[in-house]
Amino acid sequence: MDTANKRTDDILGEGPSCAKIAGMTKNKEDLPAPSVRRGPRKVTEKRLHNVALHYLARYSASTESLRRVLMRRVQGSVRAHGTDPEEGAGWVEELIVRLQGQGYVDDRNYAEIRARSLLARGTSLRGIRAKLREKGVGGDDIDWALAAATKEFPSPDMAASAALARRRRLGPYRTADSREERRKKDLASLARAGFSYDIACRVIDAESIDALEDMAAARADDGAMIRIREDI
Repeated sequence: MDTANKRTDDILGEGPSCAKIAGMTKNKEDLPAPSVRRGPRKVTEKRLHNVALHYLARYSASTESLRRVLMRRVQGSVRAHGTDPEEGAGWVEELIVRLQGQGYVDDRNYAEIRARSLLARGTSLRGIRAKLREKGVGGDDIDWALAAATKEFPSPDMAASAALARRRRLGPYRTADSREERRKKDLASLARAGFSYDIACRVIDAESIDALEDMAAARADDGAMIRIREDI
């Protein structure tokens, strides 16, 4: 068979290439069934307990954060399986009390750890307080956590603003020829982060990185420790 005839046979379905293609094609019924996304599982008291332990093993959580996670499971079960929402909510509250008694959930400890982490990342005291409130931490626990987390910092906001300047390369961390040009934007960055104008100016206008670090470690101007507690 010459080349022209071979090509004609292939086109007409009589050549070997069509046979190979036909052999490779599967019938629709032979294809695997598409995966079906599983809906919310029906909650039980034991199921909620397992969910709580799994969540706490992965994340540091406040009481309210854990409550929100568990209540989402309860609400999903109500919609998907018609379970009793009041019974589910009761299981959640009983479980939280039990976990608190066992030391798995401790808002004061959670708040202190979170406050230290946020302070090191350059979050202002105002910002830390707001973030802890979002997690449902109470005012007394926030006050205690801020006092504990900042006791080694004579001026916590100065230390935090210096950390933020270091992370974002603001003020003295910029090159000398760009500092003046970027000054207003750098001040605005610290203002948006919750720092006062006075602290922002001291950070952005610091003569050098060493001078800024010295200020971050120094006592407040009046020789007193920065007041941590806020009037709410």
